[in-house]
Amino acid sequence: MPMYEYQCEACGLIFEAMQKFSDAPLSECRTCGGSVKKLISQTGFALKGEGWYQQGYASAAPSSAPSCPSAGAGGCGGCPKASNE
Repeated sequence: MPMYEYQCEACGLIFEAMQKFSDAPLSECRTCGGSVKKLISQTGFALKGEGWYQQGYASAAPSSAPSCPSAGAGGCGGCPKASNE
């Protein structure tokens, strides 16, 4: 369940509440009963470990594919492009 932050407009208290996406937003402060507003906060989302980005896209220099010696003559049977046409 996501964690949301609220701030009381009366006393200034900032508190967190764990709520479902389908739950209605809170409207009342826990301590003074004043009106609250939902805050936009930074998430705790982080990508860790190896994955598609690190394995295929993270390199600074693009990999150079070997050129086909007969590219000007319409391709060759060993080229991957030849099988796609």
